[in-house]
Formats: sequence, C-alpha cells, structure tokens
Amino acid sequence: MPCSVELLILGLGNVLCGDDGLGVLAVHALERRYRLPAGVRIVDGGTLGLSLLPLLQQAKNVVLVDAVRCAGEEPGSFVRLAGAEVPPAVRERLSPHQIGVADLLDGAAALGCSLAEIVLLGLVPADISLRVGLSAPVAGQWPALERAIVAEARAFGYRLTAEPALEEDPLRMDAAGDLVAALGVRG
Repeated sequence: MPCSVELLILGLGNVLCGDDGLGVLAVHALERRYRLPAGVRIVDGGTLGLSLLPLLQQAKNVVLVDAVRCAGEEPGSFVRLAGAEVPPAVRERLSPHQIGVADLLDGAAALGCSLAEIVLLGLVPADISLRVGLSAPVAGQWPALERAIVAEARAFGYRLTAEPALEEDPLRMDAAGDLVAALGVRG
C-alpha cells in the first residue's frame, strides 16, 4: 500500500480515564487551533487498537501522542521517545488501550509496514482513574506538549499555522464535554 500521508499525528487514549485521554484531547485541540499543511493528517485514534493499522500502512512518518508512564518521572513530565524506544514504552500496560498500541505496532511490523520514523510524545499521567478531565499536573504541562507537537511537525518539514486565539479551553473535547453534560458528571 503506497504512502498517502507524509505525517500522521495520532492521538491515543481513553477520555473517560482521566489523564489517559491526553492524546485524544491534544489532537482535538490541535485540529481547532492550527491549520494543517498538505501531507499532514491528525487522527483521534482513541482506543481503536488494531483497527488503526490501515492508517499506519498509509503513513510515512507517525507521531503518537499519549499518556506515557516513565519510571522515576513526576506526573506532568514531558516524554519524547523515537524509533526503537517506542515499542517498549507501550508494552507496559498503563491502561486497556496501550495493549492495543503495542499490538498495532507489532501488526504493522508483521505486515512489513516500514515507517520512516515513529515518535511518541506525551506526558506522565497522575490519575488514570475513571473520570473525565486531566489532573492539574498534566493540564499544567499542556502548553509544553502542544509546542513539542508543533516542533516535531516542523522537524519533519511541516509548519502547523496557529489559528486566532480561541476563548474556550484548548483541552476541552466537545464529545467528552457533551457526554459529561448529558450524564451530569462532575470532573
């Protein structure tokens, strides 16, 4: 299958499990806050696991955005892993979807999917319990993660152009916000 996407920015996680939803919230915020150049695609991969395989097969380079457990690192710490560092980082189970990420990477390799480069950007989670919204340590580091994603895209040769400032919270995902309102859940 030929590459049809030069750079795939793939947000992963479960928005119903606190900080685990970081990757999903991040890509939705990026979609609202930046114009994307041709060749760049942003996707909310949520907890889809192996069903994301066709996307990887179409991509030349991938930036995964997710909550990442890192031994000895404080909640909210920024993490960047690249190439061979990525698969071991998603093998340890942080939440139910991460087994899917490891399987996705294994499946891509088994099918001969040869990504030019894979990068994992994220923050160390503080709270992945059943709740909607990010913990204070993770939400406080969102600007650093956003800058890192934009810089990573630039390193691949793509400039994400900022849209005019939004009044809303950049981390609010409409679907999750609507779900919270409908259920009357308080974060």
